[in-house]
Amino acid sequence: MEKSVIWITGASSGIGEAAAKKFSNEGFQVIISARNTQALERVKSACSLPSEVFVLRLDLEEIDTFEDKVKEAIAHFGKVDILLHNGGISQRSLIRETPLDVDRKLMEVNFFGTIALTKAILPHFISRNSGHFAVISSLVGKFGSPFRSSYAASKHALHGFFDTLRAEHFQENITVTMICPGFIRTNVSMNALTADGTALGQMDEAQQKGMSPEACAEELFSAIIRKKEEVNIGGKETLAVLVKRFFPGIFSKIIKKAKVR
Repeated sequence: MEKSVIWITGASSGIGEAAAKKFSNEGFQVIISARNTQALERVKSACSLPSEVFVLRLDLEEIDTFEDKVKEAIAHFGKVDILLHNGGISQRSLIRETPLDVDRKLMEVNFFGTIALTKAILPHFISRNSGHFAVISSLVGKFGSPFRSSYAASKHALHGFFDTLRAEHFQENITVTMICPGFIRTNVSMNALTADGTALGQMDEAQQKGMSPEACAEELFSAIIRKKEEVNIGGKETLAVLVKRFFPGIFSKIIKKAKVR
């Protein structure tokens, strides 16, 4: 049988790395992208079948390269079946201390970079009458949280965009799965932008106690294979989505006091 091809951005560590290994183990041909080629080569060598893994450097801020990157991705295995949008950066700063250029960078990478790559590959999916966008959002794509104002805004924006894409392109058999992780034990807080635009450089306590990237990859793999529209992944923090929906007043009191860093 012809193998399915998945393209994973942000695949040099964390959830992206774990997802690359999981899909490789399951017999997929895998394209892995990030800015750090050396780290991608390490991930490739750790996959079960490295010969079926293609390293393609990608920077989500270099939007003008996306057309060529998509052509290169398609040419390598002859197609792309699934695009797993995992690349992005987080934030750890208060609104009053964060200059607009930091807010813009978060939106540029997390939202505009993601939708630009989506638009670049969408014609390929339409021409094949098949395609699947899997998008790593966040639980804070469903509600706001202190220290993550523009990060949360960028994730909220992804939901609006991809909910619309799902409604517009269902007739071309294009699927969208929104994946909303909570606290996952990755370097996301290490690399999170602070108010001056530099990386935080330390692991959040909540992040350190979170779910492993491998367990997250197992759950997102299941969600993608089952073509679920949306899935929340994590521990008890996932309950916040239900509290926000059904008891918004209680949620408002909880989030003000929650330990989120």
